[in-house]
Amino acid sequence: MSAAKSRSARAVRPAGRLLFSLFAAGAVMVMTAPAFAHDAKPTAALPQGWSYPFACCANYDCRTAHTGEVLEKPEGYVIAGTGEVVPMTDKRVKDSPDGEFHWCAHQAGLDAGKTICLFVPPRSY
Repeated sequence: MSAAKSRSARAVRPAGRLLFSLFAAGAVMVMTAPAFAHDAKPTAALPQGWSYPFACCANYDCRTAHTGEVLEKPEGYVIAGTGEVVPMTDKRVKDSPDGEFHWCAHQAGLDAGKTICLFVPPRSY
């Protein structure tokens, strides 16, 4: 019986080492990630990128808007995908640090697609 016990103890050691190695590798990958979802990607204007305010994104609701997704019209900023109009004087409108449009919107639930914050570049005249 003691021979069976020692064999099973030896079999557990490699499994424990494997689990520890996987955990350590995962921890290193998480800590060295270049940017988080709530960080704006680097641009020519801001090569280091910038962080969205937590109140706007809750760590995952913000992203750079592609060309044509946010339209500047007389009634305000129109979100092309949802048709939502955000008046230019709305408190959700923020200055964009990098001169690009960034849209923060609820991702799920009853408010899915509704704007939380909209970062806009300076208006050109």
